Amino acid sequence: MTAPSARTASPGLHHVTAIAGAPRRNLAFYTGLMGLRLVKKTVNFDDPGTWHLYYGDAAGTPGSILTFFPWPNAAPGRVGPGETGETSFVAPEGSLGFWRERLAQAGVATEDAARFGRPVLTFADPDGMRLAIAEGAEGAGGPAWTGADAPAEAAIRGFAGVTLGVREPARTAAVLTGIFGYEEIAEDGPRQRFAASGDGLGGVIDLVTVEGERGRLGAGTVHHIAFRARDDAEQAAMAERLRAELGIATTEQKDRNYFRSVYFREPGGVLFEIATDEPGFAVDEPAETMGSRLMLPAQYEARRARIEAVLPPL
Repeated sequence: MTAPSARTASPGLHHVTAIAGAPRRNLAFYTGLMGLRLVKKTVNFDDPGTWHLYYGDAAGTPGSILTFFPWPNAAPGRVGPGETGETSFVAPEGSLGFWRERLAQAGVATEDAARFGRPVLTFADPDGMRLAIAEGAEGAGGPAWTGADAPAEAAIRGFAGVTLGVREPARTAAVLTGIFGYEEIAEDGPRQRFAASGDGLGGVIDLVTVEGERGRLGAGTVHHIAFRARDDAEQAAMAERLRAELGIATTEQKDRNYFRSVYFREPGGVLFEIATDEPGFAVDEPAETMGSRLMLPAQYEARRARIEAVLPPL
């Protein structure tokens, strides 16, 4: 393993995974209204009777990937301390007017806000998950997905970042800065902004000090957020620094087919993942047709017919 003193600045988020209700409604909202690509259609590897849907840009770029476990009868969750409070997308400069009108025409209520001088449009998905769109240059050179009539000049490029609600932000901040290479760049009342080096996707984490009853997982809440590691060696180095410097142990590495993952719960209670960029989403189907058919990990392929029969229709 790399020595604990060796540090590599994080390029930001890899993906965000949330819980939804009706799968067909979730698919229609994110591909039809939000204009994201269905990058991968697979199952929850621990519960193969449940969909795992991956949305993102045209190439499935790390930092653009929002995934869902949709359970048709999932009870609503509750956002509170130890939860991701808001997931923010980024779209090109000057595009908020397009999104304000598009969401209004679909009956989605929006609010205009500003975060550290940056205009954002806030709203919620059909399960109540808190979302935002910020204008920015992140991902401007990336492969925009325009398959749902969202023009390239307005198409969502990926994540701006996320907002985490915690009771003691200093302890979470120590993970962001000491392990993932983030730097605190601004503070506004209870909100602190941390940024990864560079201007890539998913480079912003806001910590907001919150009190009250701990959040509860359910439809409309985020299950975990994942940070990028280029490869197994960088992931292992991060895990070793967590153990050596903060006394936090990760899980063993888990193979998710499209990336390899370790998990840990940071001191504020949010479930963090470190996911490798390798091997990517085109590892088991051509990039041109990603998301067009159910892809199963090898251990479930023999049960394909049974799994297809129990999965809720999309």
